[in-house]
Amino acid sequence: MAKQEQDRKKRKSCSFCADHVEFIDYKDAAKLKRYLTEAGKIIPRRVTGNCAMHQRMITKAIKRAREAAIIDYVFD
Repeated sequence: MAKQEQDRKKRKSCSFCADHVEFIDYKDAAKLKRYLTEAGKIIPRRVTGNCAMHQRMITKAIKRAREAAIIDYVFD
């Protein structure tokens, strides 16, 4: 039993919940680029540790920033 408890990894906490963020601005490119891979893909929730609500906000903000040409769709 003790072996199974050791194998479980600690769940990451949402950094936005810790900072009490209610809105993610699409114009803040520096913050949004932290949640993109080198190829320009959005990093999944299980990797970032965000809650579902904030991950949806990040996704919408990234897509709006791409549409407004603030962030590139694909990085070189």
